[in-house]
Amino acid sequence: MTAADDSVFLRACRREPVPHPPVWFMRQAGRALPEYRAARADIPMLQACTSPDLIAELTLQPVRRYGVDAAIIFSDIVVPLKAIGVDLDIVAGVGPVIAKPIATSRDVDLLRPLEPADVDFLDAAVRLVTAELGATPLIGFAGAPFTLASYLIEGGPSRDLLLTKSLMYSEPELWHDLLDRLATIAIGFLRVQVGAGARAVQLFDSWAGTLSPSDYRHYVLPHSARVLSEVADLAVPRIHFGVGTGELLGLMGEAGADVVGVDWRVPLDVAASRVGPGRALQGNLDPALVFAPWEVIADRASDVIARGRSAPGHIFNLGHGVLPGTDPGVLTRLVEFVHQDAATA
Repeated sequence: MTAADDSVFLRACRREPVPHPPVWFMRQAGRALPEYRAARADIPMLQACTSPDLIAELTLQPVRRYGVDAAIIFSDIVVPLKAIGVDLDIVAGVGPVIAKPIATSRDVDLLRPLEPADVDFLDAAVRLVTAELGATPLIGFAGAPFTLASYLIEGGPSRDLLLTKSLMYSEPELWHDLLDRLATIAIGFLRVQVGAGARAVQLFDSWAGTLSPSDYRHYVLPHSARVLSEVADLAVPRIHFGVGTGELLGLMGEAGADVVGVDWRVPLDVAASRVGPGRALQGNLDPALVFAPWEVIADRASDVIARGRSAPGHIFNLGHGVLPGTDPGVLTRLVEFVHQDAATA
C-alpha cells in the first residue's frame, strides 16, 4: 500500500476510521485562483485541457494553496468527445457548444469508442501530477452518459432539456444506443486516468436532477451503473455526483458507487437514509455560503460535519463547484477549520 492509498481521503472513501473528514472542492482549480488566471491567460479551455504541463500545473495549484486532501485532474467532461472527433468547443460564459447536434441514428453511429492514444496528453498529465503529489491522491473523472447525451442533443447547455427528453421518450432504442456508446467512452476515459495513476474516480451527472425517479431508473440508471461496474476491477473508490438529485439519491446508490455526492439541498443525515447503508457521502456546503461572514460559514460547516457522521464515511466538499469570485483565503481557512473542528469534536 502506498502513502496515497493510506491517505485520509481514500480511507474515508473506503468507510474506514479517519481523524477528520477529508476535504476537497469541486472546481477547486479555476477562476477563484489568481495563479490559475495567470497560467490560463488567453489560452482557450480545450487547448488548456490538452497540454500536459498546463494540466499538471492547474491541477496542483489548489493543493498548494488550500492544503486539500485530494487533487482532481484539470480537464472537462467533453474532452473525450472532442478526442474522438466530435466538433465542439467550450465557449467562455456558455459552456460546451456542439457544432452539429445529434438527432438521428446516423449521428449516433459516428460516436466511436475512445482509444488510449486519443487522450495520450491526459495520460502524460496524470503521470506528471502524481509524481508531484506524493501522498495526496488524485481523482480522475468523466461525464455520465446522460449529461454527455444532453450536450450532444441540445447543442449546448439547456435548462429544460426539451430535445433530450423528446428523443428519450420518442425513440427509446436510439436513446439506449446513444447512452451505451457514451458509457463506453466514459469507461475508456476513466481507465486511462487510473492506469496513469489516479487513485479515485468521480462520475459527474450534472443534469440528472431534471429527471423523475422513474425516468432515471428506466433511461439512465443502467448506463451509469455500467460505467461504475466496468471500472470496479481497477480497485479505486468510485464517486457518483449529480446536481438537484435529492429525489434520486437512493437510485444513485443503487448504481454502485462507493461514495454518493450530495448537493446542498439535502442535509447529509437525510441523504444517508436515502442512499442506504454501505455508501460514504460527499458534500455538501452551499457554494454561496463561502461569501457569508466567517461565523456563518463556520456554523454551517460544523453542521455539515455533524450530519456527515450519519454516514459510514464522509468527504467534506461543497454541494457543487467553487464559484467565480470566491475568496481563496476563505477556502484555505475552511480546510483548516474542517480538519480542526472534527478533531476537537
